[in-house]
Amino acid sequence: MEKDKPTVKLIGEDGNVFNLIGLVAKALRAAGQNEEAKQVTEEAFGAKSYEEITEEIIPKYVIVT
Repeated sequence: MEKDKPTVKLIGEDGNVFNLIGLVAKALRAAGQNEEAKQVTEEAFGAKSYEEITEEIIPKYVIVT
């Protein structure tokens, strides 16, 4: 069974990519999804663009509001 995605408020937050990754990882850890927090960070740091991180990687792990 797939784990429920936590909801993260990113709209209106500092758009710095490192800040966004940190907010997502923190929400995942708070939801008990430590492995997912590690995975999203690794994927994001390997990404080629800001758009790839915000439009593809982050939404795989959390619900963005």
